[in-house]
Amino acid sequence: MPNKKTSKISKSYKHLIAQLNNTNILALLLLDSILLPLALATSVLLRLGGDWDHRLDPFIWIFIALPIWTIPIFISLGLYKAVIKYFDEKIVVIVLLGVSLSILILTFVTKIASIHAFPKTAIIIFWVVALAYIGGTRLVLRGLSRKLNTQIKNKINVAIYGAGSAGVQLCLSLQTGHEYNPVVLFDDDETTWGSTIRGITIYRPRELAKTLRKYNVDQVLLAIPSASHIRRKQIIDLLEPLSVKIKTIPGIAEIVSGQVTINDIKEVDIEDLLGRDPIPADINLLQKNIYQKNVMVTGAGGSIGSEIARQTALLQPNCLILFDVSEFALYLIDKQLKTQYPNLQIIDVLGSITDASLVSRVLEQYKVNTIYHAAAYKHVPIVEFNPSAGVYNNAIGTKIVATAALEHNVDIMVLISTDKAVRPTNIMGASKRLAEIILQGIQTKSAHTIFTMVRFGNVLGSSGSVVPLFREQIKDGGPITVTHPDIIRYFMTISEAVQLVIQASTIATGGEVFVLDMGDPIKIATLATRMIHLSGLSVKDNTNPDGDIEIKYTGLRPGEKLYEELLVGNNPKKTMHPRIMQGNEEFLPYEETTMHIEMLIKTINVYDTSTIIKILNILVPDYTPSNTISYIN
Repeated sequence: MPNKKTSKISKSYKHLIAQLNNTNILALLLLDSILLPLALATSVLLRLGGDWDHRLDPFIWIFIALPIWTIPIFISLGLYKAVIKYFDEKIVVIVLLGVSLSILILTFVTKIASIHAFPKTAIIIFWVVALAYIGGTRLVLRGLSRKLNTQIKNKINVAIYGAGSAGVQLCLSLQTGHEYNPVVLFDDDETTWGSTIRGITIYRPRELAKTLRKYNVDQVLLAIPSASHIRRKQIIDLLEPLSVKIKTIPGIAEIVSGQVTINDIKEVDIEDLLGRDPIPADINLLQKNIYQKNVMVTGAGGSIGSEIARQTALLQPNCLILFDVSEFALYLIDKQLKTQYPNLQIIDVLGSITDASLVSRVLEQYKVNTIYHAAAYKHVPIVEFNPSAGVYNNAIGTKIVATAALEHNVDIMVLISTDKAVRPTNIMGASKRLAEIILQGIQTKSAHTIFTMVRFGNVLGSSGSVVPLFREQIKDGGPITVTHPDIIRYFMTISEAVQLVIQASTIATGGEVFVLDMGDPIKIATLATRMIHLSGLSVKDNTNPDGDIEIKYTGLRPGEKLYEELLVGNNPKKTMHPRIMQGNEEFLPYEETTMHIEMLIKTINVYDTSTIIKILNILVPDYTPSNTISYIN
């Protein structure tokens, strides 16, 4: 039975034979067959001071025979398995070991063949010379291969910002690829300035402008996955005026979790433009209304609803009910969650929240403890032209869910509201404020169920968000469409918004309107300009007629405001969470609200738009309807 070493050599030979059609391997075999005798001859001549000892003439065969046993040793050690441009320092170790084993055999052969004229110390010299010849040629070939690789046409010259472990790994990876050619590095650490990585110099950030011009850099890759959003924003602010395209590698959490690799280069996250680091969530607050509870999410297929469903699933509920009117949206979130959480009981309910019988039956059958009510029509222009549908879904639908929650002793119902509910100028905002008022009123009749609502502004990445729209418009060559040069909005990431919603619900006692700290508002025109610059392009306007992308102002849409507010009053109260405030909003008595809602339902059923608006004005006194709309119902 063959031993392990014989088996290993046999496998190496099989690998070699399978690769014999590779001209690189054949060339290396031929090269080594020449270099080994040459190394031995060089060693003997060095030992003899350059004069050949003719007593060695009959033993010339020892020089020619050297590759016969050395090449198999190299094969067994895997010297010929490595691809030239991926050679690393391990090659030196393999050559060192291979030459050492070869010397043992050489010593044995010279002794058996009685080659007394062969100088003994030449063997030691051979050890050094062979290492230089065999190992050195590999390193030279690797350098040439990588040099040729960097000269491939159409490769994009890039700078890497970040010379830490992520930057180094990215640099090494790009050097062996065919798309990017890393030519310069930047880092905040002054101890690295002036040093090199694979021949690439590390520069200080203040030298960005002239260095990028010097190396004709087309893109800058941010390799700082562990940096805070604040620091990333500072770096982006530094790069933006240079009009180079900026890309980034994923965050450290995504890399560690295995979701992505260091090589997954992507567009800069707009979160980095906000410069806002989320506050770590309190796990106790997160779990209170979810862990081992039966949780229902309405609008579970939407942007906010699906993120609530994802974060809820992570917190180990007993059962998760996904309620949505869209079959396709429901299918997508169901598929995702069942793949990630195969042991979680997930119930898909296809239907509308305005179906009182269905809502009641679901709450009763699954003994729901917690409801996150995210189902709503939210696109302002569409709802503005469809007031009956908008009010019925957003306000009456909320009343139907809340009434069923009260009837079936649900522990808590959380309404996802919006900053557009504050002093609304459109149907969508008015309908959401009415939904809040309904919950505030019904709370006064509840002995068990807690009704609360969380109000926040725009979330990045949601359907209809300006960010994906702007990206698509830039990709198409423009123009970017902005409604007004002075329009501003609050922004927050979906994940942070939902995390805060879940935490806010745990500190609710009933009837509160919670408001999230959205940070500073952003001018939409400024956001568009920055996105153009971060794409390596320039704004086309009167001062720069040869620019790349034009920003076109289309005028405010019906019901749209220049700026949104988060509170009706200016007296928010602090809560136990620094980014969650509690508003103090006035509302009508529940009986009066109910009476007007009964009239509202009748007018909705006959599509009496003017009366719908009048009743909304009574229920939401701060509502100022637009007078420029031709309603379709």
